[in-house]
Amino acid sequence: MNKTIELENRYAAKNYLPLPVVLTRGEGVYVWDDAGNKYLDMMSAYSAVSHGHSHPRLVKALKDQADKLAICSRAFHTDKLGPMLKRACELTGMDMALPMNTGAEGVETALKAARKWGYRVKGIPAGHAEIIACEGNFHGRTIAIVGMSSETQYQDGFGPFPAGFKVIPYGDVAALEKAITKNTAAFLVEPIQGEAGIRIPPAGYLAKCAELCKKHNVLLICDEIQTGLGRTGKLLACQHENVKPDGLILGKALGGGLLPVSMFLARKDVMGVFTPGDHGSTFGGNPLASAVGLEALNVLIEEKLSERSAEMGTYLLDKLHTLKSPLIKDLRGKGLFIGIEFDPRKVSARSVCEQLMPHGILSKETHETVVRLAPPLVITREQIDWAVERIDLVLREMGKLRATG
Repeated sequence: MNKTIELENRYAAKNYLPLPVVLTRGEGVYVWDDAGNKYLDMMSAYSAVSHGHSHPRLVKALKDQADKLAICSRAFHTDKLGPMLKRACELTGMDMALPMNTGAEGVETALKAARKWGYRVKGIPAGHAEIIACEGNFHGRTIAIVGMSSETQYQDGFGPFPAGFKVIPYGDVAALEKAITKNTAAFLVEPIQGEAGIRIPPAGYLAKCAELCKKHNVLLICDEIQTGLGRTGKLLACQHENVKPDGLILGKALGGGLLPVSMFLARKDVMGVFTPGDHGSTFGGNPLASAVGLEALNVLIEEKLSERSAEMGTYLLDKLHTLKSPLIKDLRGKGLFIGIEFDPRKVSARSVCEQLMPHGILSKETHETVVRLAPPLVITREQIDWAVERIDLVLREMGKLRATG
């Protein structure tokens, strides 16, 4: 076994099962391992590397700011935070934003804001606020968040969990209407469920949910940590249905593939429930993250990465539909957020990823049945052609082995 992998296996907690490759360098859509092998990154660190690895403008922003001031906490003002928040609010149509670090922290911030808004603004009796989420959701791995998960493993051994959460079927408007009560503060939803296997709800679902939330004075909070910032072919996935949520959670690509940067954005009356001391983070909104986050937003717009995702995503999905493998059960996606679902009776998604690796493609399975294809948004048609040729080759080989086995 590779000595680097042995070292990690010896000292790292076993909460991940990575593919047996040791990456040492990245540039654009490519990464290299410790043996010098080159791979096309078809995963983008769960959308965190949407701009591509080591984007020159982002690396320069990081270096320039690191030479000046990196961390000083929110105990003081800096010249970098305001401009980043202003840009994010202007692009998304939100009034205010609260910066954090990881996606899970962004979600926790949204949950706290929704509950306090429910008590202070909506008038829900103290301790009775309810938040509705969906089956198959993935909003992070904190205790509160896994408490509203429908994935057994995410909860196993970690209870008891906080009360106040309801879980309903995804894509079911009637279920949402039935679940709403006078104590419902918010509906938290992913416009497309990523970890669940790139699950796309029925057309019009989000727009109808928005209407219901408005009717019942319930906050619609969209978790766009994975789907946001161009991944699905628009700046925000909710824009596919012209929906403007009351609250929005961003992360992943906001850090430009260099740093963890997240934020909760919302209208003024929602964000206005926070007062000094209510919530915070030592590193949230630090000057280094703010400088990179602002440049990440600027690059996204100036290089038209959302538009590129729409074009290249359609091209990739069309190419995948030409594959005739009997192993494939379904193909679905929007923009460069695509899932290939495999028939678990014939092959596991993990095995497909393992076979793609020696052919120069890196990705990761989700729920053992789906291989996600979410490359950096800077991918080209030629690179897509190369990738699909190798996916076709691998599936043909695996199909033959199954037939002869």
